[in-house]
Amino acid sequence: MDAIGSGNWGFWQWNPLPQSRRSRIRSKSGSADATGGGGYRFLAKQAVTAASLTLTGDTIPQLSNHWRKAKEGGGKLDWLHALRMTSYGFLLYGPGSYAWYQCLDHFLPKPTVQNLMLKVLLNQIVLGPCVIAVVFAWNNLWLRKLSQLPEKYRRDAFPTLLYGFRFWIPVTVLNFWVVPLQARVAFMSMGSVFWNFYLSSTITK
Repeated sequence: MDAIGSGNWGFWQWNPLPQSRRSRIRSKSGSADATGGGGYRFLAKQAVTAASLTLTGDTIPQLSNHWRKAKEGGGKLDWLHALRMTSYGFLLYGPGSYAWYQCLDHFLPKPTVQNLMLKVLLNQIVLGPCVIAVVFAWNNLWLRKLSQLPEKYRRDAFPTLLYGFRFWIPVTVLNFWVVPLQARVAFMSMGSVFWNFYLSSTITK
């Protein structure tokens, strides 16, 4: 972290990556977006990455539960549930979260402490509730239980959000601090592998 000025918080600059590496990252990202179809391929890559990691995060707790209940003579893998979560990652979370990170970097481009903290705050109070609202709605839509969605929100949305703050705030700080833009969806999706141990059980209660 480099300090410019003396004692003024507003002049602290957060530079976790060497300048040469940041320049290479920007040039690679720019070249992908500038080549027409390259932008679509990159977006598709984000979607596939999010889908595969969402599937992993959903399957691991299911397998754990299956093995535990198998000793009692029961427990089946819910592949439809896994498909719902995978489609959510591919169609919604991957493209949507990447667009969100692009938007944050566009409006808060300078690597200052203030911008870092503002990105983390916005991620928690804007993206967090949106993700919970969409994933609950997506699952209820697949289950043909949209009429029960308001009660689902009332019962589970706020507790899930508060519980998530304890996990996602440190993860988000790392994401904006050291992870380049093109890798942020993958990084957060890897975090979702652990988060889904909680979320996957919550959305099916």
